[in-house]
Amino acid sequence: MTKTELVEVMATKAGLTKADAARALDAFQEAVTGALKKGQKVTLVGFGSFDVKKRAARVGRNPQTGAEVKISARNVASFKVGSKLKEAIN
Repeated sequence: MTKTELVEVMATKAGLTKADAARALDAFQEAVTGALKKGQKVTLVGFGSFDVKKRAARVGRNPQTGAEVKISARNVASFKVGSKLKEAIN
C-alpha cells in the first residue's frame, strides 16, 4: 500500500476529505519522527510501538571486492508489533 492509497482509505473510513486525511497522516509522521529524535518511545496500544535502538560500530565487507569497510555507530528506528495487530494478521 502506498501513501496515496493509505490516504484514500483513511479519508473513506474517517469521513474526511483526501486533503484532510493527508494532513492527518503527515502530522502523525511528524509527531512520531519528533518523538524518536528526542529518544522517546511511541506506543499505540494493540497496534505496536516505535522505538530508537543504538547500533554499535562494526566492520563489514564490500561484496564486490571483499575489502573490509568500517560502519559507524548509528541510531535506527524499530517497530515492535502489538498483540491485536499480531492476532489480526495471523
